[in-house]
Formats: sequence, structure tokens, C-alpha cells
Amino acid sequence: MTERPDPASPGRIAGLRRRVRMTLALIRSNPTGRIALKVGVGLLGALIVLLGLALIPLPGPGWLIVFAGLAVWGVEFHWAKRLLAFARRHVHRWTRWAARQTWPVRLAIAGVGLLLVAVVLAISLKVGLGIDVIASFLRYLATT
Repeated sequence: MTERPDPASPGRIAGLRRRVRMTLALIRSNPTGRIALKVGVGLLGALIVLLGLALIPLPGPGWLIVFAGLAVWGVEFHWAKRLLAFARRHVHRWTRWAARQTWPVRLAIAGVGLLLVAVVLAISLKVGLGIDVIASFLRYLATT
């Protein structure tokens, strides 16, 4: 039985990148294609970034989706590529710093993060749906 090559092998990924670069160069060689590519990449990136921004207050990969949108924009816009590199540098610096901390400090960081998510979620529910979670919780505490 013959073994199948790994679809994520470095050679296959390099070949895929080369084909994508060649395809983009071909599209950019035509003035209409260049404009269509910029508009298409701009709209797709905007949709992905807006989706990510909407998901930030909720549990899940909101920031990861925002970074994916920046990566899409980075195909055509140099400012997005620079912003993505800046964000990566700072995220890596932050995670290295947090990894060096003791476990009580890490728990405090996690607690602050969860508190921030809870506050943003409570504000989103109050403003977006008119549900006052804090008042409901205080009423619940008063009745027990």
C-alpha cells in the first residue's frame, strides 16, 4: 500500500503559496483585475473584522477572527500588514510575560479578563436588548 503525502507538508504549502502569488500577480497585471481585487479584498476583510469585533464580548475567538480579517486585508493593503505585525509582536510579548508570572498572578489576570468580559456582556445586554442583568441579580438577592 502506498502512503499518501501529508497535505500540510512544507513542500505542498510552499507550492500553494507560490500558486497564490502567481494568481494574484496575474490578477494585478490587469487594471480592472487590480481594482476588483482591492474592492473584493477590502469588502471580505471588512466583513471578517466586523464579525470578529461583534464576537469580542462573547466567549470565543473574537480577536482571532479580527486578526484573520487583518490578514485578509494584508493581501492588498500595506497598512493592514504592518498593523498585523504590530499586533503579533505585542500579543507574543504579552503571552511571554504572562507565562513567566507565578500562578496567583495568572489567576488574577484571568479574573480581570473574566470580569472585563462580564462587564462588556452586561453593557451589551443593557444597551442592545434592554435587559438589566445587574438589577435582576440584585432583585434576586433581595428576595432570597
